[in-house]
Amino acid sequence: MAVVQDAAMTPDELQEAMFLLGPWLIGSLVDIFIQGVLLSQFNRYFHWYKDDRVGTRIAVVGLAVLTTLKSAQSIALIWIMFILHFKDLSGAILLNYTAWWQTGNSQMVASIGLYVQIFFCHRLWVVSQKSRARPGLLTFISIILLFAYVSICLATYYISQGAAAGPKIALWFAAHLSAVFAGDMLITLSTAYFLLKTKKEVLPQTVGIISALVRLTFQTAAPAAVCALFNLVFSQVYSGSNKLISTGFNQVLPKLYAFSMMWTLNARLNIRQGMKPELRLCQPSLGNKLTNRHPEPGVGMELAGYGRGAVQVRTETEVTQHVDFKPRTDDSKSNLDFKTEV
Repeated sequence: MAVVQDAAMTPDELQEAMFLLGPWLIGSLVDIFIQGVLLSQFNRYFHWYKDDRVGTRIAVVGLAVLTTLKSAQSIALIWIMFILHFKDLSGAILLNYTAWWQTGNSQMVASIGLYVQIFFCHRLWVVSQKSRARPGLLTFISIILLFAYVSICLATYYISQGAAAGPKIALWFAAHLSAVFAGDMLITLSTAYFLLKTKKEVLPQTVGIISALVRLTFQTAAPAAVCALFNLVFSQVYSGSNKLISTGFNQVLPKLYAFSMMWTLNARLNIRQGMKPELRLCQPSLGNKLTNRHPEPGVGMELAGYGRGAVQVRTETEVTQHVDFKPRTDDSKSNLDFKTEV
């Protein structure tokens, strides 16, 4: 009777399995886990915001389709790498440069990221509608994001050329992640700035709503920004030929972008419920449909016109009338001089 002995991995093979395949496994599993959270967010959105604008609802449907397809890719990737290539370590590693579903992974990640960034750019466009700097600012941010997407296209091309193109891959990957990080920070800081400017135009009772929106802006941007930062750091610290730690963060990044977008949309109901009772009396009940409204000048898309739970911020103009008494003269017909200040 023949005895079959299992050949143990050599130390070098174990290192390759841990650092060239392990990040794919961990990143894909976290990707699938966050997809479950997103499904809950999608369900909450479609349950509570049935009267949102058609464009907003289509954008959410598109995001749901993209994130679901990305999770399907992660599941297929795990199956192919760890089941079909169970005893073929070198073949599984080679998939990084030969299989389109892996060479194009960064392109898929960047596409979902750009999709969400367009949503936040639109929000910034609405929030900054009273600013003269709006066209220039949005143009500058758009150029940065376009450069980021072109960079990842070039990085994807060099990935398909094999491990020999490692330096060029690292260069364009760094350019992409740096531009993405800069673009995200500009969008976040600009949105917060214009929201803070809105504080001067609203009733004192609604200042707390603006503060809540500013906090929400930073909170929703933080997860993706931190992940992108770690992605950038590890992509430069280690070369792709010996360690692919950045891949784990790259797999998670698009789901964090999607999470930020859905968090922003679903938070409107919580903000409305947190309003003072006297302000809630002015708002439609959750059981009633909202009529179509246009946002107040300088107020973002989270504040008005997006359906159930929308929060509207009202502004007021104060008119003061001063009456000055002047000594009566022979030529004057009245001793009252009226001045009106707005």
